[in-house]
Amino acid sequence: MQTPVIEEIAGIRLEVIRQGKGRRILFLHPHLGLHGADAFVDALSAGAEVFAPSHPGFGRSDLRKGMNTVEDLSYYYLDLLEALDWSEVTVVGSSFGAWIAAAMAVKNTSRMSGLVLIDALGVKFSSGSGNDFLNFFATPRPRLEELYYHDASFARSGIPESSDEERSVIARNWDATAMYGWNPYMHDPKLRGRLPRIRIPSLVLWGGSDAIVPASLGVSYAEALPRGTYDSISGAGHFPHIEKPAETAQRILKFASRAPAVVKA
Repeated sequence: MQTPVIEEIAGIRLEVIRQGKGRRILFLHPHLGLHGADAFVDALSAGAEVFAPSHPGFGRSDLRKGMNTVEDLSYYYLDLLEALDWSEVTVVGSSFGAWIAAAMAVKNTSRMSGLVLIDALGVKFSSGSGNDFLNFFATPRPRLEELYYHDASFARSGIPESSDEERSVIARNWDATAMYGWNPYMHDPKLRGRLPRIRIPSLVLWGGSDAIVPASLGVSYAEALPRGTYDSISGAGHFPHIEKPAETAQRILKFASRAPAVVKA
């Protein structure tokens, strides 16, 4: 993965990675930020032009005054696509990033040819008052790191030994996640009812061993999308793009290559 650079786009200074040529893919990272995404971005960029930003408030990206909800992020990324003058874009989101991607797509898909949601947050399908997914903030960090993955060796165990800059990014990402997703916890109560507005081809990808968000939620997500399909990746937990980067990228590129012309919202 190329070294991120700082670019001012749609009024915000963003940390971004631009890599590859071909079909255009916007990758919206999970609450971990771009951590662990190197091999995935490299694999995607073998068949596409990839734009991978750190969300406003994450990594080294600035945070615009008054921007504090996923709705704000979704509108910003729609503005970003317009500022880039990108069309026929496959928007790919992982976990928290998938919530942003879905929130974008219910508003305007005129610049999108397809949507990929990987182990998505953002929607509750149960009728109870509890969470449909694990509470990040109520789970001890070492245990949470293990639960993220099918193979616990991917868990970050050396955070205290990380550089000052790395620890600063981890803390900033965590603070931003809490700001955007604390209340209501990691979902928008209105988003589920708006999913039928997403009329473009949509792929819901799920780690077969996800201990954060159950696969049943992924199936429900796909069924709620007018043109949604569900697929799972064995040997992966909540972050298939980290544990199975080549396979995850291959499925996305295959999906993107089959996406027909844009169906405007």
